[in-house]
Amino acid sequence: MKTIRFMDTSLRDGFQSVFGARALTDDFIPAVESAVHAGIEHMEAGGGARFQALFMYCGESAFDMMDRFRAAAGPSTSLQTLARGINVVALSAQPKDMIDLHAKMFKKHGMTHIRNFDALNDVRNLIYSGECIANAGLHHQVVVTMMELPPGCSGAHDAPFYIKTLQEILDSGLPYDSICFKDASGTSNPNKFYETIKAARKLLGKDTTIWAHTHETAGVGITQYKAAIEAGCDGVDLARSPLSSGTCQPDILSMWHALKGTDYALDIDVTKILAANRVLEECLQDYFFPPEAQKVSSEVILSPMPGGALTANTMMMRDTGTLDLYPKVIEAMSECVARGGFGTSVTPVSQFYFQQAYANVTQGPWKKITDGYGKMVLGYFGCTPVAPDPEIVRLAEDQLGKPVFKGDPLDILEPGIPKAKAILEKNGLPVTDENIFIVGALETQGGNKGLDFLKGNKPINVRKVAAITDEAAPATAAPMSTPAMGGPADYTVTVEGKAYQVTVEASTGEVKTVEPAAATKPVDAVNVKAKLQGVVYEIFATVGDQVKQGDSLMILEAMKMETPVVAPCDGTVASIEVEKNQVVKPEQLVATIAQARRSNDTK
Repeated sequence: MKTIRFMDTSLRDGFQSVFGARALTDDFIPAVESAVHAGIEHMEAGGGARFQALFMYCGESAFDMMDRFRAAAGPSTSLQTLARGINVVALSAQPKDMIDLHAKMFKKHGMTHIRNFDALNDVRNLIYSGECIANAGLHHQVVVTMMELPPGCSGAHDAPFYIKTLQEILDSGLPYDSICFKDASGTSNPNKFYETIKAARKLLGKDTTIWAHTHETAGVGITQYKAAIEAGCDGVDLARSPLSSGTCQPDILSMWHALKGTDYALDIDVTKILAANRVLEECLQDYFFPPEAQKVSSEVILSPMPGGALTANTMMMRDTGTLDLYPKVIEAMSECVARGGFGTSVTPVSQFYFQQAYANVTQGPWKKITDGYGKMVLGYFGCTPVAPDPEIVRLAEDQLGKPVFKGDPLDILEPGIPKAKAILEKNGLPVTDENIFIVGALETQGGNKGLDFLKGNKPINVRKVAAITDEAAPATAAPMSTPAMGGPADYTVTVEGKAYQVTVEASTGEVKTVEPAAATKPVDAVNVKAKLQGVVYEIFATVGDQVKQGDSLMILEAMKMETPVVAPCDGTVASIEVEKNQVVKPEQLVATIAQARRSNDTK
């Protein structure tokens, strides 16, 4: 009888797969302690989207969370995190000094294992990051990423392709302690899992530890694991209720049950696992569980959306009021995969696919090439498994103004630590290794979410049942004047943070006029409207500023994409009609520009 090892992913991948990674540390620490009491010796504790989500949505430092996780887990529990090759846990590709700092910081804050993957299966992106993980004294689990291709596609993502990638890992000489085959979307045919791991076992020999990772999103997770185990896999990722099955990992008890009567078993105390489940359920009793996270979604077989990205995206769509578009976006994603070069649908490539599909749905097919997807097909993140569609490459070159790149992505990245130090010093913030990494890892095109956090902007956007009830509260209205009997009444009404002056006929209740409060728009001002739905991330302009046509007035953020709103003409900013963090809709007025007069204009 072979005992199959497992890692409990509930408190990292589970959080990401159900809550879009938004979970507060105070709420789940008892669940860490209950896992240890249940005899669970290996847990996933951070990394991936759980790094940035803590700063961006939970008002917490990920380093503080890891310290508390380690304290609750005790000194002997293996704690593992997830890293994305040269992205590590950042929002974009990182230079060598930041990649090295990542490994050192995660070691310092109590982690023992790092699972390291590249969405393109470009082994170049794993070599340096793997060396840094090993040099920091951490267990390096190197990954081959898997998925199912959309119908009619071929050329990658079959067993020979995965074994070819594994051979490249072995030939590169990068240091590793174990191998993982990771299917973040849970879409790979179980027989493909079997053939891949059977061939990998033959290539690696009997002493190398082989791990398998999947999600139950498409309903075949347990079957995939059984196939992997029968082919020679040593360990699998499992989770506890209520953060198991659906978009999460297969359930511990379900896997234990599925192995009955075979030559394999999980070494668990079922009674203690049940008790640990009850603790976790109690910890999360106030959290909103999206219905899409708790069901099988067979459509992802055609459009391989990872469990950990599916609800992260639907959460963001809820935030921006666009959840109704999800079925169209997930359908459009299939074409984005088919024409994008077959990068594995796992972070960050899964987000590139979804962002491009979102743009195709909201702005017209291929009218806008999104930044991440465009850079991917142009080679700035490494080599895709097959060549992208030439027409898409041409569109990306034209729209992004970048040529095709065939070099090593690390070679074009400037050192990050000096830049991060300068930012901290300029803002009077402590120059610590943690702060350097936070500022370096959370920089975006339009700003720096790490800097925002360190300066005290610590938003909490964690969806709980009570919070959702509060969101339904009506707009507040305050009377501006007392009307004469039967005459008009003026009110200031605040909706989504924006004030409007409303005139109501008192005798009938009829709304007579609705105008922006204290409107300052000149008669000849040019309206500036949002082109898409999103959250106002940053406002660069103020009333009275002189602007040129094309200058960025503000940044809208939707689906982790930052879209500038630009001045349509030269002139003076006459009004800013929105506030930071406000949700805006397509064609909503966001600013006005008093257009500069030409020299031959008559007065």
